Amino acid sequence: MAKKNIFTDSFGNIYVLKRLIIFILGLVSYRRFNGFNKLKITGTENLTDLPDTNVLFVSNHQTYFADVAAMYHAFCAVNNGYHNTIKNPVYLLNPKVDFYYVAAEETMNKGILARIFKIAGAVTVKRTWRAEGKNVNRMVDLTEVENIMKALDNGWVITFPQGTTSAYAQGRKGTAKLIKNQRPIVIPIKINGFRRAFDKKGLKIKVTGVKPTMEFKPALDIDYDNESATEILDKIMHAIEQTPEHNLLHDYDEKLKEPKPLA
Repeated sequence: MAKKNIFTDSFGNIYVLKRLIIFILGLVSYRRFNGFNKLKITGTENLTDLPDTNVLFVSNHQTYFADVAAMYHAFCAVNNGYHNTIKNPVYLLNPKVDFYYVAAEETMNKGILARIFKIAGAVTVKRTWRAEGKNVNRMVDLTEVENIMKALDNGWVITFPQGTTSAYAQGRKGTAKLIKNQRPIVIPIKINGFRRAFDKKGLKIKVTGVKPTMEFKPALDIDYDNESATEILDKIMHAIEQTPEHNLLHDYDEKLKEPKPLA
């Protein structure tokens, strides 16, 4: 596999091409986040003074591409000294290129646009529990795990521990196991409103006038030696607010499941 140098990233993608792709996609998507809809970003002070490598961002997931595109805007803005705002798109001229995101392989192989997004920084994995709309049960590909670790060794990585855009879905222990092994700084991200503003793919605007939110939270306090993968995953799910107590409909749904008293 390729090694990072001044011309290419650790996966052999040419930096000049990555910069061009991020710039063009950034311009195309800019009005989606600061025009038709107004993205509200908070907590970017938690990104100040982070190291250039071994930082893992964990987030809930609402669309295939809009979530990641908005994160690119936020990271590029912070990279140029703009905090909690994307009002000045000049930051696209100096993007953060050593930024990667974990994405399902089947999603990133569908269509030319998805392949372009892939060059921008996708680290693809095959879902072990779901493929092509069907439940599956397959072993983890260790090469894919190594690729995520390689991305962490060379930059920042965003992952979606639920592995799906469904709200309040169960988190996957693979993320927690990776954290125990790699020991990255873990920054939770809580997003909201993307599902309402965009279609499932995140390519089409569904409603205008929405104010999607993206909150960067403080780094998680993790005892890598003594906490189990389950305990780490619980911390992550609570931080990204995907546990039952954050689901306003949870209590209502539970009451519906209760047997009705006989008349």
